[in-house]
Amino acid sequence: MFKKLYIKSLQLAAHKSAEIYLAIVSFVESSFFPIPPDVMIVPMVMAKKERFLRIFINATFFSVLGGLFGYLIGFIFGDLAMSVVEFYNYENKVNDLKSSLTEGTGIYIWLMTLFLAGFTPLPFKVFTITSGLIGFNILIFLLICLISRGLRFFLVSYLTFKFGQIFVEFLEKKGTLWTTIIGILIVLVFLITFFYLK
Repeated sequence: MFKKLYIKSLQLAAHKSAEIYLAIVSFVESSFFPIPPDVMIVPMVMAKKERFLRIFINATFFSVLGGLFGYLIGFIFGDLAMSVVEFYNYENKVNDLKSSLTEGTGIYIWLMTLFLAGFTPLPFKVFTITSGLIGFNILIFLLICLISRGLRFFLVSYLTFKFGQIFVEFLEKKGTLWTTIIGILIVLVFLITFFYLK
């Protein structure tokens, strides 16, 4: 099933209405769809490099909007939200998170987790829905989504624009590893800076 959705997403990237489809995929991926917008961003930028900024903004805006929708699913429809979380086998982690939020460091752990979910290949929709389930501050939620998704999609768009096929091949082979490493490094820099200033 996932392979069919992946191929369909690639086909949509070549469609004359690709930007509309990118907006739709970016929106639904943040709340329930399993295929990330990167699958469309890369071929779209390769086809029309002069539009890389427009493509990045499109994906970021609708991904954050979709994240808000995921948040509302978690906040309003608890049972439906848990079924999505259970589909990805994250129910134990959600329960652990609820417990950790009662502690002083819980909120910082969630901030870092939410950022990593938006930046790395983690299933972002699980964390947008969970944010609603636990009633996380919605303004902070939107800010973290904007930063993490914006940074990720900008890097994918810009590096595809700058390096073309070389970056595409790198992304296919080692993209998951390097986005995870970069995401963790960003979190570590933030934590070191935060505790130093504190």
